[in-house]
Amino acid sequence: MTGFRTHLLRRAGTVLLLLLATTLASAQTWPSRPIRVIVGYSPGGAVDIIARAVAQSLSASLGQPVIVENKPGAGTNIANRALIDSAPDGYALMLAANALAANVSLYQPPPYDLARDVTAVSLVGRVPVVLAVAAASEHATLAGFVASAKGAPGRLNYASPGNGSTPHLAVELFQRAAGITLTHVPYKGGAQAITDVLGGHVQAVAVNALEVQPHVRSGKLRVLAVMTPQRSGIFPDVPTVAESGFAGFEASVWYGFIAPAGLPAPLLARLHAEIQRALATDDVKGRLASAGGEVLPGPPEAFATLLNSERTRYEKLIREAKIQPD
Repeated sequence: MTGFRTHLLRRAGTVLLLLLATTLASAQTWPSRPIRVIVGYSPGGAVDIIARAVAQSLSASLGQPVIVENKPGAGTNIANRALIDSAPDGYALMLAANALAANVSLYQPPPYDLARDVTAVSLVGRVPVVLAVAAASEHATLAGFVASAKGAPGRLNYASPGNGSTPHLAVELFQRAAGITLTHVPYKGGAQAITDVLGGHVQAVAVNALEVQPHVRSGKLRVLAVMTPQRSGIFPDVPTVAESGFAGFEASVWYGFIAPAGLPAPLLARLHAEIQRALATDDVKGRLASAGGEVLPGPPEAFATLLNSERTRYEKLIREAKIQPD
């Protein structure tokens, strides 16, 4: 019996060695065909623009086409499912944003399990959420806006790109930090939300910095605050929420690459290294800077930690505020 167990152990060890050798060989020959980068948003938005910039850099360094596939819908859950259902072979990636962490609490039953279903590959960068008003608004500062809100709870309203969107969640967090109550007016995207603020139908709008930039330049909108820890490169004169009297407050749009669960360690290391190389290029840094953001290089573990902390933060917020998806 002992001899039989020894034989089985030897056989198992041989199989493991063969699997390891196959994995290493696959990593060494990867990529041998085009790579997909899934995006859960329509073409032309910030996530799509950044995904295409990184994809172009990866294609040049890897010698294979890196194709961006836009799969909008269901709050990015269509794209999330397409990624999760893909083989963990390094040929399917997704550039995700905050919705990846929020959706496990926003949608019931949860559409996926972050720990079980995805591999964190690399954080890419961060873009600020901003709170803006029409140029003709009586509110010149965030402090003034907060004072008005405290004087008449619920009277002030704000538009966002939709229920459960990152800007919506950011303002919900801010309301708790500031001790105010605002009325949320959800839209199907940032463009119409901005249009109605410009038209005087809504008093403020929360969106990412890229969407308001043209209107600020034309003098039609005024940004009251950015929600990143540091000031935005495209709005250097606009204070952060923390600078406006709410120390420690931060709520930004972050972007990061994920892969299906089970991605072999050698492929994870290779993908991470290639993405880090892309993030160091002037083109990618420039694309993020033009959106008011910054590149955030770092190890996969740092991105995995962020995903977990954001999931926990959004879970508490969504439960307490009873937020429902559109």
